[in-house]
Amino acid sequence: MEQYEPDRLSPALRAAWHRSLRGGRAALTRRSLLRATGGGALAAGGLGALSACGIPAAGRGTGGLAAEDRSAKEKRVTFSNWTEYMDVDDDERRPTLDAFTKRTGITVTYTEDINDNSEFFGKIKPQLAAGQDTGRDLICVTDWLAARLIRFGWVQKLDPAHLPHAYANLSAQFRSPDWDPGRAYSYPWTGISAVIAYNKKATDGKEITSVSQLLDEPKLKGRVGFLSEMRDTVGMTLLDLGKDPARFSDDDFDAAIARLQKAVDRRQIRRFTGNDYTADLDKGDLAACVAWAGDVVQLKLSNPDVEFAIPDSGYITSTDNLLVPNKARHKRNAERLIDYYYEPGPAARLAAYITYVCPVDGVRDALARIDPKAARNPLILPDKEMAAKSHAFRSLTPKEETAYEEKFARLTGA
Repeated sequence: MEQYEPDRLSPALRAAWHRSLRGGRAALTRRSLLRATGGGALAAGGLGALSACGIPAAGRGTGGLAAEDRSAKEKRVTFSNWTEYMDVDDDERRPTLDAFTKRTGITVTYTEDINDNSEFFGKIKPQLAAGQDTGRDLICVTDWLAARLIRFGWVQKLDPAHLPHAYANLSAQFRSPDWDPGRAYSYPWTGISAVIAYNKKATDGKEITSVSQLLDEPKLKGRVGFLSEMRDTVGMTLLDLGKDPARFSDDDFDAAIARLQKAVDRRQIRRFTGNDYTADLDKGDLAACVAWAGDVVQLKLSNPDVEFAIPDSGYITSTDNLLVPNKARHKRNAERLIDYYYEPGPAARLAAYITYVCPVDGVRDALARIDPKAARNPLILPDKEMAAKSHAFRSLTPKEETAYEEKFARLTGA
């Protein structure tokens, strides 16, 4: 288990986290976009979800520090999540959480107090480092932070006996990340896919289906966007170079940076962006870009010229994940809440509202009863072919993360 040491951030890492706070995957504004543009989904081809398979035992340590579990006596659970990441009705109630409480008698104290991964880590780090209760039974953080908390031994191993639906229904593409093999400590809340998006009016009807087109197509010069999130932009470029983002070397990373740098030098790339690319893509100022699937779903609602493509080389998927912190007082209740969201009904209601990738297998029929277009949307429910093209960016050592972010910062001018 990795020993915790106080963080000493390089200027590049600080810049990367500030980019994330302002406009990246961690940004409040990206999830707020969902509420600003309403629910619903894009009609697209591809039906079905992946068949379930057993989850192998994880090869990790014994887990973190448990407190006396008061779940049987205290019918409550405290859940920290991102903003705009839970279904809400017209009366500002949370239907799936209300249904969970009605069924189980467990009251959920639901707090939208995560605006940025590094900021949230700063909130909970003092208590976790001291072996104290954070006051939270369940948290939702992005994969790199989930990996860090697991390495430090600051989250508790989950009990598979308490997670029958989660164990059976987790989609195959999310089952065994390198930072939590077998999902011993975490389960995904949603998947976050980086795909290619383009405005077909701005491309004169030409389909944009590869990173090579983004980097080399003369007609796109000065109208191409890439994301300011290093893992998404470099990961997509590695795939285009025929490299596996789960197993790349330093030389592979440098080759991807050099490929992008050439496009920057030729002014092929207009800029590196957080989710503020959405306005430019909508207007056609950006003809094509690397984009997050949840944003594309929402843009398509009001602009039929916005299209997406999954490159033949594949695409990058990350996850936001549910974990139980050390010393949580209601672990069993937290596990019941995790398992509840892996039942098809609650999972479908959540997916229809937030329009991110649903990690729950077998949810299509339930989602079709709520929103038939969403059930046909591979950006929400990847079909088997699309799921097979999904790749995760491998975990980085602290040394690698510092070096890679510094190189990426020089590329982007951050």
